[in-house]
Amino acid sequence: MAKQYETVIGLEVHVELATKTKIFCGCSTAFGGEPNTHTCPVCTGMPGSLPVLNKKVLEYAVAVGLAAGCDITRYCKFDRKNYFYPDNPQNYQISQLYLPICRNGKVEIETEAGKKPVRIHEIHMEEDAGKLVHDEWEDCSLVDFNRSGVPLIEIVSEPDMRNAQEVIAYLEKLRMIIQYLGASDCKLQEGSMRADVNLSVREAGTEAFGVRTEMKNLNSFKAIARAIEGERERQIDLLESGECVVQETRRWDDAKGESYAMRSKEDAQDYRYFPDPDLVPIVIDDAFLEEIQSRQPEFREEKMRRYREEFDIPDYDIEIITGSKHMADIFEATVALGSQPKKVSNWLMVETLRLLKEKEMDPEDISFSPENLAKLIALTEAKAINSSVAKEVFEAMFASDMDPVKYVEEKGLKTVNDEGALRQAVEKVIGDNPQSVQDYKNGKEKAIGFLVGQTMKAMKGKADPGMVNRLLKELL
Repeated sequence: MAKQYETVIGLEVHVELATKTKIFCGCSTAFGGEPNTHTCPVCTGMPGSLPVLNKKVLEYAVAVGLAAGCDITRYCKFDRKNYFYPDNPQNYQISQLYLPICRNGKVEIETEAGKKPVRIHEIHMEEDAGKLVHDEWEDCSLVDFNRSGVPLIEIVSEPDMRNAQEVIAYLEKLRMIIQYLGASDCKLQEGSMRADVNLSVREAGTEAFGVRTEMKNLNSFKAIARAIEGERERQIDLLESGECVVQETRRWDDAKGESYAMRSKEDAQDYRYFPDPDLVPIVIDDAFLEEIQSRQPEFREEKMRRYREEFDIPDYDIEIITGSKHMADIFEATVALGSQPKKVSNWLMVETLRLLKEKEMDPEDISFSPENLAKLIALTEAKAINSSVAKEVFEAMFASDMDPVKYVEEKGLKTVNDEGALRQAVEKVIGDNPQSVQDYKNGKEKAIGFLVGQTMKAMKGKADPGMVNRLLKELL
């Protein structure tokens, strides 16, 4: 009988924090920018320059730790992790080995078998390295230090996950918590959330862990799922053919669908960690912890419960809307302006999601304001515009957040409710289409749809379809 294998997975998740400035200096953390323009002596590792901790980094790290049920380390400090690499300007990275800011947490994920806790070993604060840009043309590598010193938290899980579905569920849960806190936008494609996958396989039913490998360069959930599958198969093939798995760091190539070895896995002693002599220890008192706790937002589960009680909208809508903190904020603010919850939900669920998909955008990128959405809903409620005009107005509002009332005025899109003008248009359509009139009189109900369409066309889409229908039936 063939051997059954179990996959054991733990993650190291790096999250770029949403501070305006870097962790130990005042340089901008904005994504993009000309190479080496967001830099100073501190983040380029100039001799004699001194780091000073950005308080906001500590606040975000503690907030994430509390949301993930961690113990907060009341006395913690920074350590130097020494290694030589071209994008690491000081030849060491400031991180936390001995006393990380958060320890022993857990988040609960939904799996096919029900709820499952994934334990968090620790969360520590550290600085990001710069970036190497490989120039194929000149056959050289250039260094951009804009990212050097951008604040990160690293969230290290216990090896509690057993397949790609659980890993994705865990990452989605972390991303949700962090986005709700406003601690990071967690955009994998921009590198503000990165996951390294530690994976090993063992014979089903055995207690001992197999030899693990670490996989890097994973910048989408799909790539993570493919890499897990690929590495699991690679390790099983090795064991089946009597070979050993080597502990190493591997790089996943998503285009080729395979990984290759980068370097043998280092241990802590290879980095020669020691406490950073330039940074003072951090002492956290009760008042600071209470302040951070009091600022924690309403998280998704609580929000979903409240929506079920407060708003008469389907569970499916609630799930989608609360899946993005930004969308939930727009929903609540529009309802607070007096719009009916179901009407607001319809615009978000249908047209907003359609345009997001079409333009390959995230819900976090929605730029229209609740005020303008409320105005658009009011225009449709008052029958000042019909549904097809409303869609056109919404598309313009989605693109540039313009005022729908002004837009309708300027473009002359108001519905024509003048019965005299409509009656004239209907009479002309009846006169111009004798065949359809005859079809309708012969009992073909569909013929009236054609006549309504012709009337709407004549009115440039600005008539009330209900009124057109009524007049047609009356005149026929």
